[in-house]
Amino acid sequence: MWAQFHQRPPELSSDTATNRDFVYDFLKKHECDYVVMINPTSPALRIDTLKRFIAYLQNNSYDTIMSVMSLQAEGFIRGEKINFDGHDKIPSQLLTPIETVVWAVTAWKRDTFLSLEEKGQCPIFGGNMGRFVISKDEAPDLDTEEDWRIAEAVLTARRNPENSKYRYLDIE
Repeated sequence: MWAQFHQRPPELSSDTATNRDFVYDFLKKHECDYVVMINPTSPALRIDTLKRFIAYLQNNSYDTIMSVMSLQAEGFIRGEKINFDGHDKIPSQLLTPIETVVWAVTAWKRDTFLSLEEKGQCPIFGGNMGRFVISKDEAPDLDTEEDWRIAEAVLTARRNPENSKYRYLDIE
């Protein structure tokens, strides 16, 4: 397995260009089985996680693999409970986890992506989908100033583990 790098054409280098457009352009120009997108707005990904992602890709037969964050908390969609019944409060560690797509790393099977795109269907979530769980501290996606602060705190804590002792609200 090896990596190819691709220079985006100018029309796909703007703030309005989508990953869908970019991946389609890449796949039209390069022969490969899969394209793996490591999102540059996810600076907290660990190399070990990327290696596990590639192993997951190699050991499964998915058309699309999304990185997700698993969260064990009561969740709602449009005001409706999705992973609890509301009859009693149960410990969060017993809840069915909610998985949210975090776009840190994603893989698409070339043939499936191209086929769906050329049929006018959405290839981003296409075919047989797999989900690859990454840890919360690898999930920050730099879209807002708050995301930057969270990612910076995570990376600072990793760099200086002796300063990251578990403590809660040190007030002197």
